[in-house]
Amino acid sequence: MKRCQTFTLIFLTLIFVIFLFISPSFDNVLFRVNEFTIILANHLPKIASVGQTNSVMSAQATPENTVNVRRPHPTTEPGIMFLQSSSELNPSPLVMCSIESAAKLNPNKPVYFFMNAFNGSVSMYREPEYKGIALLSSLKNVIILSLSPEELFSNTPLAGWYEKVDPSKERHWLHVLADGCRLALLWKYGGIYLDTDIISLKPLKFQNFLCEQSSNYANNAALGFNRSHSFVKMCLKDFVDKYNGAAWGHQGPTLMTRMLKKWCGTDNLNDFLNKDCKGIVFLSSNWFYPVPYPNWGRYFQKNKWNKNNDTIENEFSKTNGVHIWNYMIGHRKVEIKGSRSIIEYFFSEYCPSTYKSIPLQKEKPEKK
Repeated sequence: MKRCQTFTLIFLTLIFVIFLFISPSFDNVLFRVNEFTIILANHLPKIASVGQTNSVMSAQATPENTVNVRRPHPTTEPGIMFLQSSSELNPSPLVMCSIESAAKLNPNKPVYFFMNAFNGSVSMYREPEYKGIALLSSLKNVIILSLSPEELFSNTPLAGWYEKVDPSKERHWLHVLADGCRLALLWKYGGIYLDTDIISLKPLKFQNFLCEQSSNYANNAALGFNRSHSFVKMCLKDFVDKYNGAAWGHQGPTLMTRMLKKWCGTDNLNDFLNKDCKGIVFLSSNWFYPVPYPNWGRYFQKNKWNKNNDTIENEFSKTNGVHIWNYMIGHRKVEIKGSRSIIEYFFSEYCPSTYKSIPLQKEKPEKK
């Protein structure tokens, strides 16, 4: 086994040397060096310890093995990507459910979770203080990575913008930052991006797509694109050229809408629902936004879930993922476990580990 793994490393080294010679430019050479570094990160743990799992995605910290080798960023293998632009290190149950559901339904795809405050070592974040990180890192295809906007935006149109922008003067900074990060992630690595309030209900296939939020209007909570796609490049340029941080969604859903209209050469995106437009599919709202944001509270209405009734399952049978509209929830306290709500059904069915970790709220005694 050890001899076979050593041979694999030698073979990869030879391939790398060949790539160097056929690279036409210095930039391409740097790219190949970076790719080879990632490949080594994937294989060195296996060579160092023959008894460890062969899964590339399972290099997790455990009590027996606290040495944790992680990719510095995704490889060119497309994955499902989530990000948290705030400094929060304790993901909410909704964030955990979104990531777990995607990982569970797509076991052969890497699921990346970028955290702005994460230092890059899972072994540093243990229970009970970091219960969320511990749970997510235990899932074999979930990879938690540090989010460095400066590094991510390098060699993109967002680099100059990020250097000049003053977050303290930005009204919607965390949202704007997240809008930029998802575009840069798709541009550099490709794959599928999902907001951390989208609970997956079905496996996802890789394709170039946007999704309708409402009539003639797109959203950016669920996106899929090949690496270096020209549509994403258009969006990155427009993000900077027409930047307006004071207008909610201007760098997000509104940008997606105006860029898709430009791409398709139309003012009426409804004509392209569930159709291919120059290599991009514009999915109808039922794919990710089956409940519009003004009705977000419907997910949390109590006593809507009967365990002996398949009404909820039938209603969302054509939905790939439900966007819960976390922004609309704000600071409201919402009950999940024990509420018999639609959201409790989703948690129990699609993210059972997260659901199990949620304590059951005790009912307050009635005042006499």
